[in-house]
Amino acid sequence: MKKSIRIGTRESQLAVWQASLVQQLLKAAGIESELVYIKSEGDIDLQTPLYEIGVQGIFTRSLDMALLGNKIDIAVHSMKDVPTQPAKGIVPAAVLKRASYKDLLVFKGEVNELSPLTIATSSIRRKAQWLHRYPHHTIENLRGNVNTRLRKLAESHWNGAIFAAAGLERINLRPENSVELDWMLPAPAQGAIMVVAREGDASSLDACRALHDEPTALCTQVERDFLRTLLGGCSTPISALAVIERNEVHFKGNILSTDGKQKQEIEKKAVVSAAVGLGRAAAAELLQKGGKEIAEGIRNGGN
Repeated sequence: MKKSIRIGTRESQLAVWQASLVQQLLKAAGIESELVYIKSEGDIDLQTPLYEIGVQGIFTRSLDMALLGNKIDIAVHSMKDVPTQPAKGIVPAAVLKRASYKDLLVFKGEVNELSPLTIATSSIRRKAQWLHRYPHHTIENLRGNVNTRLRKLAESHWNGAIFAAAGLERINLRPENSVELDWMLPAPAQGAIMVVAREGDASSLDACRALHDEPTALCTQVERDFLRTLLGGCSTPISALAVIERNEVHFKGNILSTDGKQKQEIEKKAVVSAAVGLGRAAAAELLQKGGKEIAEGIRNGGN
């Protein structure tokens, strides 16, 4: 076993919190570690909308390079940021127990949904779902880490902004003027944390084994299989949620056009022991019932 494991992390408060959690869990297992800070492309360009800069892997690529370059031993990611096809030579080491998967709206003043509101988000998924429900509203781009986005919201003319509940709650920044969007399906794997390591690095992989939560791993695999079968990238308006209830995996998923005007959704369930292929099956069925036309429109750069 290595004397100390080098944990790679982005420099944002949330990323450091997540890496520190992994460090604490390793310490509880008797394993020493240190944090190594890596700046990501997604943290450098805070102006361009994510869907215009090839978002897939933008928050993980720098850590992947550090991992493959042997500058770190493991990397900690928000799992929803991890591409469904990992970089060659990098493998999952652990999926931590999931926190809240919900999105929430942080609002300013009185919010009347019937009024023409301006809502901020950089997520094409959130934008599409919001415009599908409120086509008379305006969506504006909002980039940056959690702290930066909260500050930009406070200084702006916007009526509100959409955040992942887990991100705000983990660093105790969830404002009182926020409400969970129970109608909005989350990004695949939202609320989960993934640890990755170099393929063949047995000591790091062994060290992370005790951190792994199998129910979360199963549910997020179903969600990410759904995403990958439909389009494969996270810069698309695809949502998915799998939860375990009474030994069954209950799955909901949807795909929307980027302007929110078209939507196809699906629900399926399977017993836990037979749920591995549930996401792929749901995606195949959704493509047959109209999702294919929406997916092709997205691929071709249309709405």
